[in-house]
Amino acid sequence: MSSFFSGLDPVRYDPEATGIAFRHYDADKVVMGKPLKDHLRFAVAYWHSFAADGSDPFGAGTFGRPWFGDSMEDARQKADAAFEMFRILGQPFFCFHDHDVRPETNDLRENHKRLNEIADIFETKMSETGTGLLWGTANLFTHPRFMAGGATNPDPEVFAWSASTVRSCLEVTHRLKGENYVLWGGREGYESLLNTDMAQDLDHYGRFLSMVVEHKHKIGFTGQILVEPKPQEPSKHQYDHDVATVYGFLRRYGLEDEVKVNVEQGHAILAGHSFEHEIALARDLGILGSIDMNRNDYQSGWDTDQFPNNVPEVALAYYEILKGGGLAPGGTNFDAKLRRQSIDAEDLIAAHAGAMDICARGLMAAARMFEDDALEAPRRDRYAGWSDELGRAIMAEDATLSGIADRAEADGLSPAPKSGRQEILENIVSRYV
Repeated sequence: MSSFFSGLDPVRYDPEATGIAFRHYDADKVVMGKPLKDHLRFAVAYWHSFAADGSDPFGAGTFGRPWFGDSMEDARQKADAAFEMFRILGQPFFCFHDHDVRPETNDLRENHKRLNEIADIFETKMSETGTGLLWGTANLFTHPRFMAGGATNPDPEVFAWSASTVRSCLEVTHRLKGENYVLWGGREGYESLLNTDMAQDLDHYGRFLSMVVEHKHKIGFTGQILVEPKPQEPSKHQYDHDVATVYGFLRRYGLEDEVKVNVEQGHAILAGHSFEHEIALARDLGILGSIDMNRNDYQSGWDTDQFPNNVPEVALAYYEILKGGGLAPGGTNFDAKLRRQSIDAEDLIAAHAGAMDICARGLMAAARMFEDDALEAPRRDRYAGWSDELGRAIMAEDATLSGIADRAEADGLSPAPKSGRQEILENIVSRYV
């Protein structure tokens, strides 16, 4: 057992507590027929919680965790600390990259051996704590070999290294009964067309993803394969820019029935969208798989990965999720990190507990709006004309542009503007949150 979190008790649901507690997240409270824990399916991100050192582009790391180092003993100590934190929080899942949990070497077989050694430890600790694996993934962006990407690298040797790394991570995820596997394309893009063959990059990326799907079926992994949309960071032009871009890519390579998306709030904002837009689009396209919950600093224009604290934003995101029937087998992963001045173990617990409360408040508000028909009734009213005779005629299979145009002229149509009632709807949302 790690001593890093000594003195910190398990976080309990206590609306009247003054210290660290859940004031809104009652895991077993039933909402819309399911306990909150089954709606939210919280996961802790191994990388930001246990591998981030608090550094930024202008300053060295500030966290100084006792497990920071490049030895397997450090990795084992990190695992002890991680599962001690999971015991304190009681969240059902965690997520990891291979690079987070074991030291990196320049030997593929050694990397895989080390990952499996840590997976041995994970298996025991997962059994002891009841913590499951929401998803695993491979880090194909940190090491200099990936400076031009992994699957889209112009060097086929890097593609082959990436294939071996992903195979190992996918097999370990399967072994640990992970419910999803994510491909996070941090550098799958380009910085300049002067040295890039974009068409070839996309073909390589499509072949890589097809190989991953093929291997999933070969080993009997029944979880979802997810791509995480991410725009312009760190690459300038990333091929998985947003949900719409990813869907177009999946359709081009015949993967739309095999691969879904893991949508992150911070990435949605960087792409110029709202989080709820990306979730709703993914849902309507049939590719919503899971979410990363965080927020950006809207003044910085950068992916700051802060813990969520905005209930209205979170409520609108979960509203779109509830409309689609929920997240499972996906979940809510906190891809969020402490600020570099928040250096204590207590800060890490408080950040997650507070974020879990924000999500619970948001989901419960979304559920009340959904059950009260507060937003759907006005939406149906706005589109009611499409259920009338003219609307049905327009959408009929035998309708033509000329036919509809002739009808409009014969009927002497002169449509009057109708209010979209946006402010009224915003006021409705405010009453729930």
